[in-house]
Amino acid sequence: MTEQEELLKLRALLAEKEQLIADQNKLIEKQRIQIENMIQALLHARKKIFGTSSEKSQTDGQMSLFESVQELAQELLKDQRKITVKSHEKTPRKSGVRKEMLSGLKKELVEYVINEGEECPKCGGRLKVIGKQIVRTEVEFIQAKLIVKQIVRQVAKCENCGKKDSENKTPVFVKAGVPAPILPHSFSTPSLAAQIMYLKFMLGVPFNRQEKEWFRMGLVLTRADMAYWTIRCSEEWFLPIYQKIHGQLLKSEVLHMDETRIQCNKEDGRKASTDSFMWVMRSAACEEVQAAYFYYSQTRSTGVAKSLLGEYPGYLITDAYAGYNKAGNYKRCLWKAVNTSIFCLRLKKK
Repeated sequence: MTEQEELLKLRALLAEKEQLIADQNKLIEKQRIQIENMIQALLHARKKIFGTSSEKSQTDGQMSLFESVQELAQELLKDQRKITVKSHEKTPRKSGVRKEMLSGLKKELVEYVINEGEECPKCGGRLKVIGKQIVRTEVEFIQAKLIVKQIVRQVAKCENCGKKDSENKTPVFVKAGVPAPILPHSFSTPSLAAQIMYLKFMLGVPFNRQEKEWFRMGLVLTRADMAYWTIRCSEEWFLPIYQKIHGQLLKSEVLHMDETRIQCNKEDGRKASTDSFMWVMRSAACEEVQAAYFYYSQTRSTGVAKSLLGEYPGYLITDAYAGYNKAGNYKRCLWKAVNTSIFCLRLKKK
């Protein structure tokens, strides 16, 4: 290799090194800016958490332009413009609105009477009732109460069976019919179980808080019992309705479907931080039956979508998740590209 070739090679190597150094300097500068931003964000967060609660800030070494709050207010008022607001009349409440609001509640009449023998306060004359006056309307709250019911049934014995001259030599006993309990070997009732589930799923009251409320009312009801009753009632009473909703949704012409990540505690062989999925199916706005169907699964696989959709032949509106590509023979539509209302109108015209 000649000296000139060696020199060219060294220059190329030097240029490559300089380019590498320049790239690294750019990366270092970018990281420096990121670190500076993170430090400022950390300082701001620390000030929010541990700083003074007053909104007034004081900067060291900086003088205030105004001696007092009053002077500041005066300076601000100098530039304040007068705004004339057009006067308007407030519409009074229409008569009958309160009556309509209370029309669905149970009515009870509370009447106060004049004592018999009461006399006129002016002359002492005899009083005669001439009518009644409505004073006001009130709504009273009656707190829920618990009642212990002991179920007893009659037992009857046939007077003929079991006698010597009777064809049936064995005594016959007849017991009165009794409705089956909501859960065997439990003191739960439909009203109690329904209230527990209403508080839990409609009002968002967890079982540990319900436990305290039931105890305050005089009933020792543990959160474990409430969870067990909810699961059993869901399996034995709600599962047929749940399956009916799923079947009705599969008859829809247009369906929405999506899945979202959730975490479930205390699953066998799985950590609490492991992702699970809640699959949701819902009928479109153009469908006559409006319903939603929720299905829990540990995975997001195509097999779950196949099991939920089965042989569904209609239009399925989803996001761009690839798991729906081969999950059935439906006509798939991406929700970002579909205006559902216009889409449903076109289907109706067909």
